[in-house]
Amino acid sequence: MRATTWQGRNTLSVDTVPDPEILNARDAIVKITSTAICGSDLHLYDGYIPTMRKGDILGHEFMGEVVELGAAVTNLRVGDRVVVPFPIACGACYQCERGLYSVCENSNPNAAIAEKLMGHSPAGLFGYSHMLGGYPGGQAEYARVPFADVGPLVIEDDGLTDEQVLFLTDIFPTAYMGAEMAVQPGDSVAVWGAGPVGMLAAASARLLGAERVYIIDRFDYRLKKAAEETGAEPINYTEVAVLDALTELTAGRGPDACVEAVGLEAHVGNPLVHAYDRVKQATRQQTERPQAVREAILACRTGGTVSIMGAYGGFADKFPLGQMMNKGLTIRQGQCHVQRYLRPLLARIQGGEIDPSFVISHTLPLEQAPHGYEIFKNKDDECTKVVLKP
Repeated sequence: MRATTWQGRNTLSVDTVPDPEILNARDAIVKITSTAICGSDLHLYDGYIPTMRKGDILGHEFMGEVVELGAAVTNLRVGDRVVVPFPIACGACYQCERGLYSVCENSNPNAAIAEKLMGHSPAGLFGYSHMLGGYPGGQAEYARVPFADVGPLVIEDDGLTDEQVLFLTDIFPTAYMGAEMAVQPGDSVAVWGAGPVGMLAAASARLLGAERVYIIDRFDYRLKKAAEETGAEPINYTEVAVLDALTELTAGRGPDACVEAVGLEAHVGNPLVHAYDRVKQATRQQTERPQAVREAILACRTGGTVSIMGAYGGFADKFPLGQMMNKGLTIRQGQCHVQRYLRPLLARIQGGEIDPSFVISHTLPLEQAPHGYEIFKNKDDECTKVVLKP
């Protein structure tokens, strides 16, 4: 089969690789019909996530048709159309029983590696380094899906396109969970980042009853799309001081809820702060560029909630712990527990409350995946989200 493979920092290729096989009775093989490039894939592309190996298959946002099943998978049938959550979860451990699927205790066969960095290991993830399981990803023609009796959701509604349901695999539940952890009806909400997760977080905040939503970015085309599609009020941080703007917009109080949807490669308005973070990150004195998180903590009103949904890998410098503590903030974060959001969010799509496909700007054949990564990374051609078709 053909698959997008990691060849080193900023180097990908689409190669012919062995077809996946059933390895466990709880496996399924899915023929992929649509897959996408995620913002967190760029962290792999740019070389910031350790334990990648040459030839690793990328991708964790994918859906398709079940073509083969292990003997223990009784909830699926060959021919089912399914979306596949990016965290791999067993469904039976202490964490899964509590709906905390992204920290499943049984799905990362390389847990010992993750434990050295994190203390305890999260779940295995598709296409996201050997530290997180070494599972081949879904930017390919086929994928093996472990624990297929727990993860995949069958899409029975033929009236829904792939594009409408594809993002149930990751960015829509991630965005919704980020909003849900922080937003109450009537709140003012600030979202850092007008990428796909940020735009869907703004839309999710609206679904949850937010009164006003502000979205912060530096690209006018992304801010324009966010405003048109979600009703969020745009703030371009290259034109105004974000903290001053948010203070004024909220009558001096600050937003009730702040959602950080940027991640470890944040760009900031202050060039000195950005240069400091880039040098520290490049020399591996810190693994993140955490300015968006810092700013969210400073902006949030006293007693408010900061939700961190951007992907981070390790250690951040100059973290404003004192400000967080003295302001009495609640900080919530985590990889999304996608499996618990699949059915409720599918119902919202079916009910016409939201169509997540609005974030898509480019649809390309799988063979053009390297080009897709480049335009997504560099924001070329007003790129907001790339969907690949094997």
